[in-house]
Amino acid sequence: MVLEDAGLDLLFRAARTPAAWNDSPVTEETLQRLYDLVRLGPTSGNCCPARFVFLRTHDSRERLRPALSEGNVARVMSAPVTVIVAYDPLFFDRMDVLNPTPGVRSWFAADVGLAEETAVRNSTLQGGYLIMAARALGLDALPMSGFDSLMVEETFLQAHGWRANFLVSLGYADHAFDTPRAPRLEFDDACVMA
Repeated sequence: MVLEDAGLDLLFRAARTPAAWNDSPVTEETLQRLYDLVRLGPTSGNCCPARFVFLRTHDSRERLRPALSEGNVARVMSAPVTVIVAYDPLFFDRMDVLNPTPGVRSWFAADVGLAEETAVRNSTLQGGYLIMAARALGLDALPMSGFDSLMVEETFLQAHGWRANFLVSLGYADHAFDTPRAPRLEFDDACVMA
């Protein structure tokens, strides 16, 4: 099966990073549907290290404010939801549930460097799935770096032992503020056939 043009437009060609949000709320049901799609995306060894913190209230976003770079404050504070895309450095403790291969937990438990690399790479991949799933559900997504990860971890993640990867604000764009798509590299500038 191949996705038709309307689906490709929704996910890629017509999608834009929002410059502003409208007032439409994002429901808890929508966020649960979002995660139900995200969790189906492949990760290496089905390790699924990503963890997501959905900041839905004004108070939770205010707690995030001190960790944000100046350029991201208005974007986050006006968004209905901001997601902390995090990862569990001890993701391998769940491998007995996620991967029936004997001894797979020990691959990561015995090698801190491998575990960290796997967690960062695959949680980033899962964050990408979050963006695409959001678009598929009609949401707009604004991914961000530009924050103090230690502050985010101390404020939101410490109790879980999770680490911050990046942020994604979600909502519905106010299209009155749309801008043209920024340039992208052409195939010959970014790709090599070997």
